[in-house]
Amino acid sequence: MAKTIFVNLPVADVETSTRFYEALGFEQNMQFSQQGQAAAMVWSDTISVMLLSQDFFETFLPAGKSIADTRATTEALLCLSFDSREAVDAITEAAERAGGRADVRDRQDMGFMYARAFEDPDGHIYEPMFMDMEAAALAMAEPAAA
Repeated sequence: MAKTIFVNLPVADVETSTRFYEALGFEQNMQFSQQGQAAAMVWSDTISVMLLSQDFFETFLPAGKSIADTRATTEALLCLSFDSREAVDAITEAAERAGGRADVRDRQDMGFMYARAFEDPDGHIYEPMFMDMEAAALAMAEPAAA
């Protein structure tokens, strides 16, 4: 089995979040979804986002832990790679049209890397990015300016 990642996110409304993620190009895997409780959203063969109602998510938490208030704190920055700057712009704009919030921080443009950031309806932050690996290798090989 290939190494995979399942990112589990607590959400206020599973159906609303499902529609948001579908608008970004994720596909729902019905085998691992349960209406009102969980939606398995597939990004690629090795990456899935599990949207879990807050009540259901809490059943997985260790004793003494609580769900982070993503409107006040950031629990993680979820970076997704893309093949072009245009694709980074497209998903960020799609996120805003689907009810998220685009450009929650300044765009990053290092020449070899381009990134933006958006929030989903529950405040989880994604950083779509494009990196030209050849240009990055060259840039990283250059000695730092004195």
